[in-house]
Amino acid sequence: MNLTERLHRRIATQGPITLADYMTACLLDPAEGYYTTRDPLGAAGDFITAPEVSQMFGELLGLALAQSWLDQGAPAPFLLAEPGPGRGTLMADILRATRAVPGFHDAARLCLIEASPALQAVQAATLRDHAPSWVDRMDDMPDLPLFLVANEFFDALPVRQFRRDGPAWREVMIALRDDALTFGLGPSAPVAALAHRLEDTAEGDVVEICAPAAAIAAEIGQRIETRGGVALIFDYGDWRSLGDTFQAMRGHGHADPLADPGKADLTAHVDFEALATSTPSAHSLLTPQGVVLERLGITARAQRLAEGLTGSARDAHIAAHRRLTHPAEMGSLFKALAFYPRRAAPPPGFEAAGNRP
Repeated sequence: MNLTERLHRRIATQGPITLADYMTACLLDPAEGYYTTRDPLGAAGDFITAPEVSQMFGELLGLALAQSWLDQGAPAPFLLAEPGPGRGTLMADILRATRAVPGFHDAARLCLIEASPALQAVQAATLRDHAPSWVDRMDDMPDLPLFLVANEFFDALPVRQFRRDGPAWREVMIALRDDALTFGLGPSAPVAALAHRLEDTAEGDVVEICAPAAAIAAEIGQRIETRGGVALIFDYGDWRSLGDTFQAMRGHGHADPLADPGKADLTAHVDFEALATSTPSAHSLLTPQGVVLERLGITARAQRLAEGLTGSARDAHIAAHRRLTHPAEMGSLFKALAFYPRRAAPPPGFEAAGNRP
């Protein structure tokens, strides 16, 4: 029985399931889950992330992490960590950029949070010179000062979706109709986690919540506040969830999220407010990716790399710089948030949140 048949049977016998349950099954099913069975990145995959666009992304983030490490007294040992590290490209770029920082590599203990055996194998090959270790969950990481980068990690965590119904909410569910998966709505009921959203939503508005994201942000922030460190979080989304952002990506284009379960990437925009209010550490202002990269010197770096390029290679390099930073591309759609100890300054490229929650 394949994943589609198992989902049909589950719904037929137990009733409609939440969007979060559907995402979890499609992405993480041990036999047919999207992330557990394939490498989804690159031209042959379904999407391309910033590290795959250009090495500049990882280089600049690596130097920002290293500067924060120095600013916090160069703790040794420390944990250099990445959840959902894809092919290991971002971490490889971080390590290359920081190899000249005195003591940084000697003190670093490289830890990747990755449950997919297929992707672990790719990461092991990419990072074979750096002796990475793997854990399945964030709370399994060693108890050390934590310097972490998370790029397009939170968007893949399962969300629940609710539609405003007067003073209450109706949850979006996955049901069966004519032997096909379809969207439906649950009964109208109050939702404690959305009580504050009655103030800024109207009838029929959709709001998404992601309990796993809040829990992970709290875990990361607690470690940073207690032991020191920094977390650099890059993803698409905004300060507060509003609207239906659930989508499927397949073959570098949008797909029907209910067609062929397990064959497409399922994501939703990140609610950065929920991350910021979950961490016990300090957090930065939410900042567009392009702004952070410009503050970190991406234009100067791009100009230097372009000096040795000609023809199509130079054109591709210029296009990559634009894709990462321009407001019409990834520059504004993707946002960045940093966690850091309350006793410390924000990392390079970020500003303190001031009076923001």
